[in-house]
Amino acid sequence: MNALLIGLMTVLILPWVAAAEGTVPAREGPPLPKSDEERRILSVLDDLDRNQRWGNMNVPVEDGRLLRLLAESIGAKHAVEIGTSNGYSGLWLCLALRASGGRLTTYEIDTRRATLARQNFKRAGVDHLVTLVEGDAHTEVTKLRAPIDLLFLDADKEGYLDYLNKLLPLVRPGGVIVAHNMSSPAPDPRYLRAITTNPNLETVFLNMQSAGVGVTLKKR
Repeated sequence: MNALLIGLMTVLILPWVAAAEGTVPAREGPPLPKSDEERRILSVLDDLDRNQRWGNMNVPVEDGRLLRLLAESIGAKHAVEIGTSNGYSGLWLCLALRASGGRLTTYEIDTRRATLARQNFKRAGVDHLVTLVEGDAHTEVTKLRAPIDLLFLDADKEGYLDYLNKLLPLVRPGGVIVAHNMSSPAPDPRYLRAITTNPNLETVFLNMQSAGVGVTLKKR
């Protein structure tokens, strides 16, 4: 199994082991900015968490941090997000992409959310890293040609399999597919079968005590 995924499993399993042994599990602190640019993005993320979360279906903070960790660990040059919403997840990805010299292509069908996301990307100073495509992603993603290092699915749950089928050929070997809501609401069983029965893929499920995240490696 990929060393990154083994490390992630260890981080998530250790607190449960510690609890079973009667010791106090380690807990992460708040994200700490390394630079003024990072501080600006984190400030906007904090504002979105406090003031824009309602009605925008944003991922939990810990899932956003996981996205940043994954993208930066693999040195992602091109991340693709299905379901921009107000830009919350995209900003976590941009924290990694600004360090790797990468770019984000993100899709949103709702005009109000797309407008809000553009404003938030600009506030955070990362709008130059982002291409926001407004429209039905099922149609729009067929226009993509560039290789994908990280694919994040967080839109219509019944559409995950279609997105996977259309974009998996573009995901580079060693790239990852991250799918949100693998615990709640109930995921599409067809997507689960697709990512757990394909010998070219390796999948682990994380943060299942909340919404749940599936992390799938496209093997080299």
